Amino acid sequence: MFDSCSPHAALDGLAEGFVLSRPRSFCLVLEPRAPTERDLLHEELLAPAARDAFWRLVDQTGLVVVRRVHVDSSPYRGVRGRSSRGRLSQGEYFHHDGCSGPTKPRVVEIRCPHQAVARRIPTAVAPFPATVYAMLRALPASLLENAELRGWSERLERDAELPAEQLDLVQGVVTRAVRRGLSAEQARAYFLEVDRGCDAYVEPWQMGESRFIANANPGRTMQHRRAYGASAGDRRPTGTLLKRWPAEEL
Repeated sequence: MFDSCSPHAALDGLAEGFVLSRPRSFCLVLEPRAPTERDLLHEELLAPAARDAFWRLVDQTGLVVVRRVHVDSSPYRGVRGRSSRGRLSQGEYFHHDGCSGPTKPRVVEIRCPHQAVARRIPTAVAPFPATVYAMLRALPASLLENAELRGWSERLERDAELPAEQLDLVQGVVTRAVRRGLSAEQARAYFLEVDRGCDAYVEPWQMGESRFIANANPGRTMQHRRAYGASAGDRRPTGTLLKRWPAEEL
């Protein structure tokens, strides 16, 4: 059960056996109080009686990390996408899931299963639109020669925010400029600066860890990306990640 001082009373009594911590204002971490082979994720947090409250917790918080749980991986699918030294994959840019369709999933769960090889490549998760603002502020001078980007950058510095209806457009313009104007090495260094600028959650993956990311709701949403950085050219094996859209798939 959560500590009595927990601000998330909606889950009190529904998460028996977990300890809660908050490494970021937008992130809660749940860990079992004692090692167990039970599937506490589905038996408690995602049990039918608790599931709606858990989705509300993710919506309100942004990112909920559940560590050291054992689950059946068969309902998940593999996270696709590869990067190379010469080119970034789509997954290395900040994004919401489901952008190619008319309906985005409410929550994205990315999971690091128990496996023989540790996952070395981080995943960065940060609030939207902080990701967009950090992308604008980190732009090198060479890309600010673009009049459209310079205009958005100046407007952000003047007003401290941008119109909500323009955010996706602005992010797309920045992403295309980075893709066309920076080498892969420069782009990865740029995105590491963006991660710092939006205080992204980029903690190392632990086996048995699931990250529940608020992806589509009327309030707080997050974006995520594969944060290779300098590891893009590292040929050592790395563990795989799994994914599902649990609010729609359970």
